[in-house]
Amino acid sequence: MTTLPSGPAAGTDRGVGPLLRAWREQRRVSQLDLALRAGSSARHISFVETGRSRPSEEMVLRLAEHLDVPVRERNALLLAAGYAPRYPETPLDDPALDALRAGMERLIQGYEPYPALVVDALYDVHAANRGVLMLLDGIPGHLLEPPLNAMRLTLHPEGLAPRIVNLPEWRGHLLAQMERQIALRRSEALRRLYEEVAAYPVPEGVPGDAAAEDPVAYFALPMRIEHEGRVLSFTSSIATFNTPMDVTVAELAVETLLPADPATVKYLQSLSS
Repeated sequence: MTTLPSGPAAGTDRGVGPLLRAWREQRRVSQLDLALRAGSSARHISFVETGRSRPSEEMVLRLAEHLDVPVRERNALLLAAGYAPRYPETPLDDPALDALRAGMERLIQGYEPYPALVVDALYDVHAANRGVLMLLDGIPGHLLEPPLNAMRLTLHPEGLAPRIVNLPEWRGHLLAQMERQIALRRSEALRRLYEEVAAYPVPEGVPGDAAAEDPVAYFALPMRIEHEGRVLSFTSSIATFNTPMDVTVAELAVETLLPADPATVKYLQSLSS
């Protein structure tokens, strides 16, 4: 199993300097480059990282912006520097997010008959359209109990995994995606989920012949999945919110599965009609 990095934001008791240095090194940015981006000096950046200088709240946020630090971790940087968190974490069922929830529901319904769903940073599903429900037909009830998790549903040997014709490639893609996210943010929960799904046994057989020549020239790696005796091909597209000001909103993503070949388009449209 791949050894995953601990994440630069682990342990705010070390102070903000080491955390900022860890983020800068992970982004492979020099002190001089960061100083130029943030309108500061390399000397000041060095003093901040070594603890000789305490950055202002504005400077912490400016450095975090130029280092593309996730919103949740920006709060951790502020706390480590002795300031209050700037970004709230509003529960998704809070009335303040009614418009957001309604908008996401309209968005994924607008993708029908193509599958679309809304997930958070742990891949828990918060909304899904009828295209997703079609793919989940026949999945055991224990995998459909809340909180529904997209990674468990896809990679569990009783989930979608036995139906995915190109499972080795698609599984490798999903695990690599999780590895990148773990490297970008501090999340022990995401690390535990990764270790769980990476340890799932890979089904010995898959429907059809995954090694057979496929006449379709795909523009991206597809998920090729068996459904009612036919193989459907989808490519995944993920959309997030621009400039989020709330931790919950920052960690939401809308994933759509777009048909990757004409046969899949024709079949899905026949269902909708």
